[in-house]
Amino acid sequence: MKTIKLTHPHSLNDIEMPQLAMALGYFDGVHRGHQEVILTAKKTAEEKGLKSAVMTFDPHPSVVLRRNIQHVEAITTLRDKIDLVEKLEIDYLFIVQFSEEFAALLPQEFVDQYIIRLNVKHVIAGFDYSYGRLGKGTMETLPFHSRNAFEQTTITKQTDHDRKISSTLIREVLRNGDVEYASRLLNRPHKVNGTVIHGDKRGRTIGFPTANIELDGAYIIPPTGVYAVRFQIGEEIYNGVCNIGYKPTFYDEKKLKPSIEVHIFEFNKSIYGKNVSIFWYKRIRSEQKFGSIDELIQQIGKDKASAEQFFQDLQD
Repeated sequence: MKTIKLTHPHSLNDIEMPQLAMALGYFDGVHRGHQEVILTAKKTAEEKGLKSAVMTFDPHPSVVLRRNIQHVEAITTLRDKIDLVEKLEIDYLFIVQFSEEFAALLPQEFVDQYIIRLNVKHVIAGFDYSYGRLGKGTMETLPFHSRNAFEQTTITKQTDHDRKISSTLIREVLRNGDVEYASRLLNRPHKVNGTVIHGDKRGRTIGFPTANIELDGAYIIPPTGVYAVRFQIGEEIYNGVCNIGYKPTFYDEKKLKPSIEVHIFEFNKSIYGKNVSIFWYKRIRSEQKFGSIDELIQQIGKDKASAEQFFQDLQD
């Protein structure tokens, strides 16, 4: 896959680009609905002898249009999004820098400069996709703005049990801790990337050493509690149990943000400074304060057994 980053105004033109079938969208999460849009672009390209393409935007429009928002909690970072689109075997990925100047483009200007000028012959997008200043361009206005230069396919609303599959819904269920339902909406477990950092090393003194993780981006994470997770280091993947929280058994005062600690099963290596990934599979329980260290140790043992049973059932 060839990744092309564009800033407005861009200098590419149709002479430099092959004829494309292009999926349009922000695609945070690259969830089941997004996959339908992107795979339709891939199929259309194959049927019409075109190259497949995806156009996405960075940063999130809210960061530019609403000045009080510094960042949006992402289901996927830009790096994740690139990897996921590449796994769908798309030929070209365009990443357009979303700026105030870009947001000010009239719908016709967006179509002329970012679709027709890039030699796009077929556009694929969701039924609620909008473009141009104030989102005035829609899939209903696109045929008019196309100037007969390209065709279009509109993907209808994708649902799960009558609920629209959307990034908003996935954020909602993740905030509620329902990582299992998020997996179903994403077609894969929710994943975050991070780096192993030094913690207070208390876990090893109670028989459950943990890897403390500092996230690499502004990910949305589940609420405090204990989760069955998988933990990836390089090409190796391990089962584990993750605690997100403020460790109330040890600290009375709440820190600014919760810690993320993973006890990795059958693992005994030093991995400080390593880049790792956490895959969220199941919420086991909420965070709680224990009356003694022994009570905590007993509960962690139960949490580990619950996670081990979950992964055993997953294999059966």
